[in-house]
Amino acid sequence: MKFHSFKKILIELGDPYKSMELASFMSASKGYMGECGLRGGYCELINLNPEVKKVFLKCISARLCSNVLGQAAMDCVVNPPRENEPSYDLFMKEKNSVLQSFKEKAALVAETFSSMKGMKCNKVAGAMYAFPRLILPQKAIAKARSMGQTPDFFYAMQLLENTGICVIPGSAFGQVPGTYHFRTTILPQIDKLKIMLKLLKKHHENFLEEYD
Repeated sequence: MKFHSFKKILIELGDPYKSMELASFMSASKGYMGECGLRGGYCELINLNPEVKKVFLKCISARLCSNVLGQAAMDCVVNPPRENEPSYDLFMKEKNSVLQSFKEKAALVAETFSSMKGMKCNKVAGAMYAFPRLILPQKAIAKARSMGQTPDFFYAMQLLENTGICVIPGSAFGQVPGTYHFRTTILPQIDKLKIMLKLLKKHHENFLEEYD
């Protein structure tokens, strides 16, 4: 998927859009670097209201800076090897391999979820997560509510207890009322991802059989 710069589009649109406030964020855990856990990142703010900027600077001044490892990782993210440098060819080989792997895993996950009864999944594009929608039986919804749980949280807990697979219920993200989802990553190696999907599919079939 082609990268589109929000800032570039904002400027190209001209007035009044080019004067709008825009915040852009990037972290070491995103993109083809995928260094999750290093806690390094940056943001760019343009057209920020001066009073808001003052408060923002106060907030970040009161916090500790990123750890040294995170800062080192971000230096690698923003300064990758350039053409004609010794490590450039190896870097490009690794980068393209990672991006191709993401593409294959994204397709595998979306296709597998969409093939299941009671589940729909949009194509995964530009993210490391899939957000399948659950069409849950009324008995399952009623069971969840009788326990004081949201239906997708109930589904996620059943999945965790029965398979060890951990997903995040869509209710944690402010989904449209009356809809149910969960979020799962596509990051594991493809052989492990296939095992996970096989377990999840079996659980899903058993869940529907129990509550349909």
